Amino acid sequence: MGLTNFILTVAGVGAAVMLLKSDVKQSVTVLRRNVKHIRHWLEEETSAASKAAQSIKPKEIEIKVPGKDIPKEKN
Repeated sequence: MGLTNFILTVAGVGAAVMLLKSDVKQSVTVLRRNVKHIRHWLEEETSAASKAAQSIKPKEIEIKVPGKDIPKEKN
């Protein structure tokens, strides 16, 4: 009876380990695929943003300094 319980326990634990092992492998595969997709999306967005930034010309800003703020030199 004890030997039978031991054999059933070992078989049950072995089956659980095999199932978890295959589940972990599948999860890792899905995660790697998702990371590749996300990396591809980020590269596309980065290249689109850099192209958009190159096509936009910067605006020129006129600087006006009021006469009161200019310090006068003392001789």
